[in-house]
Amino acid sequence: MSIKLIVGLGNPGSEYASTRHNAGALFVEYLCRQFGTTLRPDKKFHGLYAKISISGQDLHLLNPTTFMNRSGMAVQALCNYLKINADEVLVAHDELDIPCGAVKVKLGGGHGGHNGLRDIIKALGGNKDFYRLRLGIDHPGSKEKVVGFVLGQLGKSETQKLEASFDEVDRALSMLVEGEIAKATQRINSYKPE
Repeated sequence: MSIKLIVGLGNPGSEYASTRHNAGALFVEYLCRQFGTTLRPDKKFHGLYAKISISGQDLHLLNPTTFMNRSGMAVQALCNYLKINADEVLVAHDELDIPCGAVKVKLGGGHGGHNGLRDIIKALGGNKDFYRLRLGIDHPGSKEKVVGFVLGQLGKSETQKLEASFDEVDRALSMLVEGEIAKATQRINSYKPE
């Protein structure tokens, strides 16, 4: 089993572009820069799409342009079109429960209150068996502050910490594509932000 699709979760529009909630979309944009390509609008996938090649294998990149709570429509459309199974998908998303700059990979699980994950699970017919790339953004301390916090702009040091975690995932990307998911997961999950 290998990763064939990376989905970056976020909200469309310039007002959301640098918010904490768009960490997943920022990761996919980062990958495009690393591989010298650009995301292009694709109506049939309800998002911005690009394809890169790693170790001779295609890796599809998708940032849904629906709002976060409708992300599943884009994932379902691309998976159906390209015959990609749920367990070949890596969804990159912001994660309140781990420190900013920390990054974790896991397979399956619930949505943890994340509306993007909730909608993807629903769109995949209740299938939770896709990989998640959990990009730490910290927690504001209380539930009441969460919405304003995740929709707030990333500060300079937060951006630098996220970029460093993106670099670390990028270094493990070939393992994910070549089917060494356990090895890649171990490497990524042991990363300690400075």
